[in-house]
Amino acid sequence: MEQKWDGKTKGSLLGYRFFIFAIKFLGVRFAYVFCIGVSAYFILFARKQRFALISFYKKGFGYSTPQAIRATVRNFYLFGQTLIDRIALKTKRKRIFSFRFNNEQALIEMNAAGKGGFLFSAHVGNWENAGNLLGERITLKINILMLDAEVQKIKAFIEDAAGKSQYNLIPIKDDMSHLILIHQALKRNELIALHADRTTFGQKNFRLKFLNGFAEFPAGPFIMAYKFKVPLTFVYAVKKGSTHYELSATNPKNDFESPEKIAEEYVKHLEKQVIASPTQWFNFFEYYVD
Repeated sequence: MEQKWDGKTKGSLLGYRFFIFAIKFLGVRFAYVFCIGVSAYFILFARKQRFALISFYKKGFGYSTPQAIRATVRNFYLFGQTLIDRIALKTKRKRIFSFRFNNEQALIEMNAAGKGGFLFSAHVGNWENAGNLLGERITLKINILMLDAEVQKIKAFIEDAAGKSQYNLIPIKDDMSHLILIHQALKRNELIALHADRTTFGQKNFRLKFLNGFAEFPAGPFIMAYKFKVPLTFVYAVKKGSTHYELSATNPKNDFESPEKIAEEYVKHLEKQVIASPTQWFNFFEYYVD
């Protein structure tokens, strides 16, 4: 069973060109209409991703097959919308979006403390939208740690056409050089944001209870957070309407007993987010290990 992720974003340069044009000159809601057709295409032809989501809903939520199929269809469409939002929020069209931030003060105080810190999130909702908003409202000193496996020409085209993101990217490297960049950023009292819900080949994992099954979570982020001993919070941004997002953050902590305890706390909060927004679970591979 394939349960790992390769870090690559799907999509062609032509598709990105079309949607950037549609967003800029026709509007976000017009782009949503075209997203229906694109979503339908992937529902029909992305067989592995479709079956993985159906399996997740049946195992994790106990859905019947018809319920799981409906949730999967909704998931594909919302995923397309969040990708459109990701581009739109870098253009003048961003004015149509509204936000509500639950516990924003926790991040303001965390940033003001001048100790740096970690912001852990997951592929639920749209973290990049949150990252851009945090860069505007709280601090420009946000670094996002991720597998830098997107096609370079697509990334360059998006930045040229829609503008750069409001954060710095730290790519994860096989030579572990990203740890040096993280250490340097924390010494500058900057924030480090990352996802901790996807495993890749060859890494150490923690096997934890998640919803109604067991799943593997990468041990690296939790070991790193434990060793650096800086404040840690869990941050999410989920879509709560056509053009409305709700962001949330937990109160920062830095007194965890072990990396495993951090992972357990993370999964507990992740479960709450997925239960609240089940069709914004954007992991398109077999997630459960049992």
